Amino acid sequence: MAEDSSYESILCVKPEVHVYRIPPRASNRGYRAADWKLDEPAWSGRMKITAKGKMAFIKLEDKNSGELFAQAPVEQYPGVAIEAVTDSSRYFVVQIDDGNGRHAFIGLGFADRGDSFDFNVALQDHFKWVKQEGELAKQEASQVNAPKLDLGFKEGQTIKISIGNIKKKDAGAAKPRPMSGGLLPPPPGAKVGGGIVPPPVDQHTAPVVQTNTVPSAALLDFGSTVSSESQATSDLWGDFTSAGSNSSKDPVKPGWVQFS
Repeated sequence: MAEDSSYESILCVKPEVHVYRIPPRASNRGYRAADWKLDEPAWSGRMKITAKGKMAFIKLEDKNSGELFAQAPVEQYPGVAIEAVTDSSRYFVVQIDDGNGRHAFIGLGFADRGDSFDFNVALQDHFKWVKQEGELAKQEASQVNAPKLDLGFKEGQTIKISIGNIKKKDAGAAKPRPMSGGLLPPPPGAKVGGGIVPPPVDQHTAPVVQTNTVPSAALLDFGSTVSSESQATSDLWGDFTSAGSNSSKDPVKPGWVQFS
């Protein structure tokens, strides 16, 4: 916050305080309120603590008219302008100034201990704020004077980012089944060898019908009986042979073979 010398704020107001004439300090041990005439104050009235910028002012005013009786400028607290006595917490020694360079020391006392506590806290809070403002001003000045960091990328400069904690795929996910070659096993009784791989079976091709052929010897032998192999072949045809023999009553001519 920028300092405004024209603005004056009120920090504390106490309606009744007492002013005492104090004797010179006898030693370096400090002032004692017991050495004052506490039952005969030199003046009684209202006290007001104000602040203008970094300075604080203790103003002693008439409680009825508000006329200024005395004023004590305070540059720091604790300091030379205000000193607490050694034997009480309600009495202080204050250095007043008439504005012309002349100053004097007077005794200031409060009737209530709580009023003296408020007097202390008001001055402490003000100068604590002054200290913080000074530290902030120093930080701002150092930041302004410090060289600015150029955090931008230079031409052609790249960075590498390593991203961790990547979730793995679920272990229970279904694994793809291996695709088969589409080949079916060879039929029973087929000979697979000689390095010849059977061709793939096409589902749309017509099924192969095994036909039993009659041995050539049976075709050439016109007058002989059917051999054992032809009998086995005729057995495979089953009822078709019997049905054909029953339906045809004509005798078989010699030199021809009957096909059932």
